[in-house]
Amino acid sequence: MKPSIIIADDHPLILKGLEDFLEENEYNVIASAKNGKEAFALIKAHQPDLAILDIQMPFLTGLEVAKKCKTETLQTKVILITLEKDEKTYNDAINLGVNGYILKEFALEEIENCIDAVINNSNYFSSDLIAHLETNKEPTNLSKLTNHEREILKLIAQNMIASEIAEEFGISRRTIEKHKSNIIRKLGIDGKQNRLLIWAKENAEFL
Repeated sequence: MKPSIIIADDHPLILKGLEDFLEENEYNVIASAKNGKEAFALIKAHQPDLAILDIQMPFLTGLEVAKKCKTETLQTKVILITLEKDEKTYNDAINLGVNGYILKEFALEEIENCIDAVINNSNYFSSDLIAHLETNKEPTNLSKLTNHEREILKLIAQNMIASEIAEEFGISRRTIEKHKSNIIRKLGIDGKQNRLLIWAKENAEFL
């Protein structure tokens, strides 16, 4: 027997598309909601096997609905669908014990595999999302830098030389060179010519 499902999304076309897809594939969609508050009320009333929720919804987000389900020890398993490839949101979902997490752009391609995995007591997280987070992860050593050193590194990434950076901050060129040496040491970069500039450009999005 197909699992009972409640779905929620505040975009009517996306909600209709997901509902039509699931029904065409003979899933048991028992109700749909247009916001998080309505979704939680339906989950509490019907206690379906699964709730497939958009993360960004009015009144309650998908994460907030998942948190309320956990707080009230409801047995419904939660699958979140999102447009965002955001590491914090992903980590929040993991910490809440969410069972599935997929990207909207691949939702119809992945949803059946996700449902099958979750119903069989496995978790399913979009491989495209995980790959994105892995390749866009802030370099570990960057956290060792002070805010001032990060600002200097940001200007280096913009092709500014030491004398220009010194003028920008109103300090001596020698002081900037000392900061650069500290940055190289903290980041564990080879001190050869232009190696710091190359590193700064490659990691500019994290500065």
